Amino acid sequence: MLLALLVISASIVSLPAMSQGDSLHALARDNGAFAFSLYGELKQQKGNIFFSPYSISTALSMTYLGARGTTASEMAKTLHFSQDANMLHHSFGALMNDLNGRGSKNTYQLVVANRLWGQKGYKFLKSFLDEEQKYYGSSVEAVDYKTDTEGARRTINTWVEKQTNDKIKELLAKGLLNRDTRLVLTNAIYFKSAWEEEFSLRATRKDTFYLNEKDKVQADLMHRTDNFSYRKSDLFDVAEIPYQRGELSMVVVLPHKIDGLSDVERSLTYDKLKAVTSQMSSRKLELTLPKFKTTSTFSLGPTLEKMGMKSAFKFGSADFSGMDGTKLLYISEVIHKAFVDVNEKGTEAAAATAVVMRAGCAPPRPETIIPFKVDHPFIFLIRDRKTDSILFMGRIQNPVK
Repeated sequence: MLLALLVISASIVSLPAMSQGDSLHALARDNGAFAFSLYGELKQQKGNIFFSPYSISTALSMTYLGARGTTASEMAKTLHFSQDANMLHHSFGALMNDLNGRGSKNTYQLVVANRLWGQKGYKFLKSFLDEEQKYYGSSVEAVDYKTDTEGARRTINTWVEKQTNDKIKELLAKGLLNRDTRLVLTNAIYFKSAWEEEFSLRATRKDTFYLNEKDKVQADLMHRTDNFSYRKSDLFDVAEIPYQRGELSMVVVLPHKIDGLSDVERSLTYDKLKAVTSQMSSRKLELTLPKFKTTSTFSLGPTLEKMGMKSAFKFGSADFSGMDGTKLLYISEVIHKAFVDVNEKGTEAAAATAVVMRAGCAPPRPETIIPFKVDHPFIFLIRDRKTDSILFMGRIQNPVK
């Protein structure tokens, strides 16, 4: 018997005894550590990279809810989970509820959604389904993988497209599901916001972006002189560009050297970036930032297995008995797709994650304008400033690709 599981999530719960603020910051710290660990593996790929560590962590946490024994302990270690399971799932739920709540009331758009797609007639444990609903707000919709696999795939992909404003299409490729699929859990996140202060369209012009010391391209570079949170570090400079209302921001990590990205990638960790950003101060920057648009798709199974989730991907070793009371289920695939578009007005970003399972601010300084010219490869993050959660992360090596 086979089971395919695709992961996407959302939540509507409040936290128990532990302070909600402390718990959400602990979750942000854990997810941030996982984000940089995962980036450390994905950086081996060539070109631009963009992903949502938040979506992936949430998707895998939904899977973790049904894990037991060694499988559960390996997942917790790989995902950097430090809270006990009960508090962890409460925290994910509260964070999702908070993000959705603010996104629905503000001028920016921020939506996190989830859905379970179960094989019609298949018997999952009521406790598992109840907890998915309780912590992740995920109801179950019956589909028929056995006799209409393609119809089920189209239904799920259509839902993902709708949740991401048509930015994530064909998350599930043909052949990923089959007649033995039993469950697909889906997690989608969509974000769109104007900058707190937009870049002037008239200031954008073609200029040189250096791919390395030898190669360069002509790219659309935006310009704006204003006060930004800024900090100079040993290998890189950091600037933070706030979105409307200032609740979310883009953090740009710019290596000092044109060829300095690899050195920064080797040394940068969540704790190091946290230490640098905590020391940022408001400075007047002459900011130059390229416009860019990119889409990334990852099959994360081998990467997560390398990072420590070994038993989860092996039939006979995996223990997801918390889902259906058997040990027949194992993860066969983890699919993630993300999109980002950065321009003068702001940013639009979206991501979805699929796990396929089978069985068998400091005071201002004197006015000095500092050039912050992003004209060579850089790392960037989109983070929620309230909880310090990293929602999206990536690098741009070539803004015109």
